[in-house]
Amino acid sequence: MEKLVIIPTYNEKENIQHIIAAVMDLGLQYHVLIIDDNSPDGTANIVRSLFAKYPGQLFLEQRQGKLGLGTAYIFGFKWAIDKGYRFVFEMDADFSHNPKDLERLYQACKQGAGVAVGSRYVKGGAVENWPANRILLSKGASLYTRMITWMPVKDPTAGFVCYRREVLETINLEEISFVGYAFQIEMKFAAWKLGFKIVEVPITFIDRELGASKMNKGIVKEGILGVLELRWQSLFKNYRKRVTNSVYTNSVSFQQQQLNV
Repeated sequence: MEKLVIIPTYNEKENIQHIIAAVMDLGLQYHVLIIDDNSPDGTANIVRSLFAKYPGQLFLEQRQGKLGLGTAYIFGFKWAIDKGYRFVFEMDADFSHNPKDLERLYQACKQGAGVAVGSRYVKGGAVENWPANRILLSKGASLYTRMITWMPVKDPTAGFVCYRREVLETINLEEISFVGYAFQIEMKFAAWKLGFKIVEVPITFIDRELGASKMNKGIVKEGILGVLELRWQSLFKNYRKRVTNSVYTNSVSFQQQQLNV
């Protein structure tokens, strides 16, 4: 199996049917895994109602409560590895990420990247319908992250990402500790520290029209403190060794594997 799009949800009944259809209508053999945190608005029931329409392409895992974005993606990554997918995507349910850009991320990884990031802040990237204070917060967070970690990624908090299977297998997912925007930063930081190539693909990010944003003060605080913790660990606690999955440390290098793709 080639391509899996992971979409975490919590109260996305207005968007979920449409985002699934938008991915499936690409006609490019993407599979979709919805990870729903027991949404009280019935999001999961809507997904179940679509199983007959998309047999073998649409999957649902429903968790027992609101456990956080990071834990949802970690769950999805493990699910994808177990099922044998080669390219695994993160994407929001609210159309802030354009499904048509999935193929551009996929092609970037097919051509040699370990991680392809849908980036708002590289040349050609843009943000639409965000208030000025939200743009300032986002750009400030990106600059702050780069200054503290030295990671050469201009949009480190981006949540529209494609990972090659080899990257997710090599990272010790049990050691990824953050759950909000800091999760997005840590996954890219871990991949970079492990030597994988990260490519930023310009996208236009469009603020949601339906449903409510999940942003809150706790997520912002975790991002600020999490970046400092990542830097501390990378300097003094052998971060690279901690986030390496020991099962794969003696396997052939990713660069060697690329030659056989």
